Amino acid sequence: MATSVSEIGGLLRHWRAVRRTSQLKLAVNAGTTPRYVSFVETGRAEPSRHMVLRLASALDVPLRERNDLLLAAGYAPVYSAETLDSPELACVELALAAMLHHHEPFPAVVMDRGWNVLRVNNGAELLFGRLLAPEPVPDPANVLRLIIEPGPVRDRVRIWEHVVPALLERARREAVGGVLDPHSDDLVRRLRERPEVTKLLATPQPGAAASPVIDIELDIAKTKLSFFSVVSTVGTPIDVNAQEIRLEAFFPSDNDTRAAWHHLTT
Repeated sequence: MATSVSEIGGLLRHWRAVRRTSQLKLAVNAGTTPRYVSFVETGRAEPSRHMVLRLASALDVPLRERNDLLLAAGYAPVYSAETLDSPELACVELALAAMLHHHEPFPAVVMDRGWNVLRVNNGAELLFGRLLAPEPVPDPANVLRLIIEPGPVRDRVRIWEHVVPALLERARREAVGGVLDPHSDDLVRRLRERPEVTKLLATPQPGAAASPVIDIELDIAKTKLSFFSVVSTVGTPIDVNAQEIRLEAFFPSDNDTRAAWHHLTT
């Protein structure tokens, strides 16, 4: 048990550092004492399963990482991680399918927390097909890599130098619990370390036109298309994958894009 206590103590310190929370504040929010929190972190106290969950909740730890905390303390995980096509997530799958369908003819996709595309509607299938032509759509299709790494999608993104900084910032802002998981963190780090991206991020960009959102402008079939997106997540999830998935729906930013897209889809 000494090893598991040491592991839970280290993870607890890590999440306190992530949340910039003192032992006192954590203790108050979790309904315990600073002395007890200190004892857990140093291995002098063995937290109960219920206490691990209370501490994790007080630190707003994502569900996947709450399972890690439980394992580190010597307990079995309590949060399931079902796939979208499992019977347990059938209601979520039906809701996502309805949202994808009702957003036609405009593009909409479902992604996991690593920005890998899990589901698309017909509009998104058309968009990806046009952007990647003549190359096939990769499996899995990772949105960050498609836009930032050299390739046909990046070549069709207008004002790429404005899109990339906003996209990388968004990747961190929209991470589950506001913290990138190790895999996504590694992906973002590698993308930021690309020479052209490093140079771009180090160079102040001229301000874009006043707008409530940052559009992504694309060149498709010699036509400029401008979209902004709305992101939806599952409310009050108690399953790991249900918490991590999100649906991104793209809307025309102007009437010209709306008309051009209807022309492409009819």
